[in-house]
Formats: sequence, structure tokens, C-alpha cells
Amino acid sequence: MEANHSGMKEPSIDSDKLSYEIFSILESKFLFGYNDQKLWIQKQVSPPEQASESVNHAIKNQRGKICLLSIDGGGMRGLLPGKALAYLELALKNKSGNPDARIADYFDVAAGTGVGGIFTAMLFGTKDQRSPIFRADETWKLLADNGKSIYASSAGNSRSSLQRCFKSGSSRRGGSGMEKMMNEAFTSDARVLTLKDTLKPVLIPCYDLSSSAPFLFSRADALETDSFDFRLDQVCRATSADPKLFGPVEMMSVDGQTKCVALDGGLVMSNPTAAAITHVLHNKQEFPFVRGVEDILVLSLGTTGQLLEANYDYGQVKKWKAKEWASYMARISSDSSADVVDQSVAMAFGHSRSRNYVRIQANGSNLGRCVANVDTDGSPKNMKMLIEMAEEMLKQKNVESVMFSGKRIGDQSNYEKLDWFAGELVIEHQRRSCRIAPTVAFKQLHPNPS
Repeated sequence: MEANHSGMKEPSIDSDKLSYEIFSILESKFLFGYNDQKLWIQKQVSPPEQASESVNHAIKNQRGKICLLSIDGGGMRGLLPGKALAYLELALKNKSGNPDARIADYFDVAAGTGVGGIFTAMLFGTKDQRSPIFRADETWKLLADNGKSIYASSAGNSRSSLQRCFKSGSSRRGGSGMEKMMNEAFTSDARVLTLKDTLKPVLIPCYDLSSSAPFLFSRADALETDSFDFRLDQVCRATSADPKLFGPVEMMSVDGQTKCVALDGGLVMSNPTAAAITHVLHNKQEFPFVRGVEDILVLSLGTTGQLLEANYDYGQVKKWKAKEWASYMARISSDSSADVVDQSVAMAFGHSRSRNYVRIQANGSNLGRCVANVDTDGSPKNMKMLIEMAEEMLKQKNVESVMFSGKRIGDQSNYEKLDWFAGELVIEHQRRSCRIAPTVAFKQLHPNPS
């Protein structure tokens, strides 16, 4: 509708009703005579602003909200977001009354970087196009149980066994550690699953050295053409390719037309929340009724941060050489990028951020040196300590981004925030069965006749 250049407000439903009553009285008075005094009794009419607000609320409720999950890459071996997801799925079961409720049932889009990308693939990948492969509590347990083979490092050797775990795809015997674990997780009937084998839209980033630009693995793109469809185990390999531990990986699309020399997605997108929101706002084919961020419900799961794990003192920093500084600057860049995205997203939501945007991020108090002491390898003892610390962090008060005012510690704990968010997801899920038009229109996988 074009703008009203006269400066007059658009008529509301109640103002139209009032105009109709006035003209009805005038018609009765001058055409048919006016004897009914009751028509002159003043009726209570809702202010136009309140009427307009109620109408807008009804329209938004009819459109619904797109539910979006974003998982950072970074520290704590992914145990903080992993434990958060496990608790969220349990809360969804309790609030919905469905013992089989899964994360993928309630989110429309998922984005993840690094270990967050691995969680995304595990929670939304499917072997039967009906249910996800993993439950939420199985994801972090799989990484914790295999921590020693995945994360163990050799003393005095910066090239850890993680490099040997992620061998190149040309290895005749196949890889071990993480690569072997991911290959087994995403193989069905001797066929390795691809981006097409996901239940909902997923976004998993890496950095492509061949084009010197970020590369976003996307289900929507994969369904359009095989040239953007990649194996899920290789996608996990790509987004987790920490250059400090091992080199980049060369990978090809399933039709061999697109090549990507992939490096860690956290280098360019440690917090993929903004990319996921942009994907929703511009993907009118799958999300036709989205008008802005007020139509999006976001859960963003952070980590403790790389800097929290280090917690170096000034005396130690002064002795660093160029190589150590380069590693530390990469950590600063990753953590700062995640925080900037959090602040920007919170500002974009404006006054609706408390209802539409939740960020789970440990505040780090009294935890830095503890993490630095235990997050050095994947031994069972250290992984157990990290699990306990992740649970402790979820008990902390939630940290919120405040518009133009940095951050503040909220009244609710991270657990309480997750519990509230689960309730919002269940309400949205229930309302969809009552709407006239579908809230989402996902692209579907069409089996290849061959």
C-alpha cells in the first residue's frame, strides 16, 4: 500500500465501525425520522492504536514464527552447546507430552560452525527422510566417549593426533578418529549421506582457499543442483578443519563440478546466527510469510570462548614470539566476531529481542583457569571434568546483550531460559495445525530415478 502523503492515519477497524454508526444515525434522522434515543448513548470504542495493535498481533500469529537454531564453534570441545541441546530436547518432551520429541521437529532452520556444524548434521541428518539419526544427548556423548582418539595431543608436537584422525579423502584405508566416526554416522546401506539427506534447511560454513572467500554448505542449494551437494561426513570435516591442528581438505560436490579447499568455518563465521537469519529473510520460497525479524524465533548457543580457555597473564604474554601471537590473535578474532554478531542481532531485534532472541553463553566467572587446565586433551578424566563444568555453566545466570549498553546478567539461569524457549517452541508447533496457510514450505528431496 502506498504511503498516505496527506499525513492522515490509516483508518482502523473501530474507526470504520464508528463512521458506519454515525452515517446510520444520519440516515435514520433525515430519511426515516429519528425517534430512538438509545442510538445517542455514547458507546465505548477502543482507541485506534489498540485496535491496530490487536489486528497486527492476529496477523503475526497467523503468519507464525520461523524457529531458528544456531550453534557456535569454539571451546569446551562442544560440550556446553551439546549439554544445552540435550536439556532442550528433554524440556520439549516434557512440555509437549511427546516422549519421542526431537530437536528437528521444532526448528525450521539450523546453522552450525565447527563442532556446532557437526551437531547440526547429526541432529538434522536422516537415513529415512522421517526422523533424525541422533538424539540430542547422543551427540555430545559420542564426542566425549571418543575424546581420547580425537583430541589427544603429543607432547612437544603442535601437529596433534587430530591431524592424523582427519586424513585426506584419498586415503585408501580410510581415516580414523573423527573422520571414521563421522563416516560411520552418515553412512546408510553403503551410501554416504549428503546435504540432501537432512530434514530441514541447514547451513554449515567453512573458508574456501580456492576462492579466498567463505563457503556455506546449504541444503536449499543442494536440492537445487548436485553441484552444491556434498557428503555430510566431509562437510563436518571441512567446518572443523582447525588450521592449528591440521591442513585444509580438498573436497568435491557429488557430481564433481564444484571444488572446495576447505578450512575451519570458525575463521570466518564463528557465530552463524546472522547468516541463518539472512537466509530466512531472503528465502521466500521456503518462508513465504516472513516480513522481518519479528517473525523469527532464534536460539543461539555459544561456547565459553577461546580466550576464556587461555586466561594468560601479562608476564607470560610478554615472552611470546610471533608464532604464539598469531595463534592468540586468531582466538581474539574468533571470540570478538561471535560477540559482535550477538550484539548486532540483539540490536536488529530491538524491543522484541527478549521474546524472539535467546543467547546461551557462559559468563566465564572463575572458570578460565579451570578450563585451561583440563581442555588440553580428550582423556576420559578431562572430558568428565569438562562435562561437569558445562553443567555448572548452564546453571549460571544468563548473559543478555542490551541495545547500546553492552551486556548484562539476567534474572534467569541458562537452564531457565532454555526451559522457557522450549515452551515457546511447543506453542508455535501447536498453532501451526490451526493456521489457514502453512508457515513453511520446505523444498523436498525428489529421488533420482536411477
